[in-house]
Amino acid sequence: MVFDKKRNTDNKTTDTIIGESTVCEGKIISEASLRIEGQVLGDIECSGDIVIGEKAVVHSSIQARDVTIAGKVKGDVATKGKLTVMSTGELIGNIQVRAFIMQEGGVFQGTSTMTASGQDDKAPSPISSAPSAKNRKEEQSLASAN
Repeated sequence: MVFDKKRNTDNKTTDTIIGESTVCEGKIISEASLRIEGQVLGDIECSGDIVIGEKAVVHSSIQARDVTIAGKVKGDVATKGKLTVMSTGELIGNIQVRAFIMQEGGVFQGTSTMTASGQDDKAPSPISSAPSAKNRKEEQSLASAN
């Protein structure tokens, strides 16, 4: 059967392309790199790189090694490496990355968290907008001290 064999994948090569006339709904999990030229509605977990083409529209939380955005993305992005927003790119969401490159003309609306390169190579967990219990306790201590 086709799905019984585990194939060795190279996460440096683009294994999957979602074409310009394609609409994909649901969660995508990929061991290799992914290029999106169409529309995606759903979370994306990728061990390789993700490239969002100029005409692409993506409504997703994205986790990958490196991400390049030339189209439109609405959702949080977490990378083990770098995030690049090209001059035609638009990102509305929070980011957690090691490196962030923003070309002139690109759009970014959200909050950013930079992680140190010495941290483990596991992809960061999705970003939570709610403050942690520790942060709330520290904020309460500061407020009562004033």
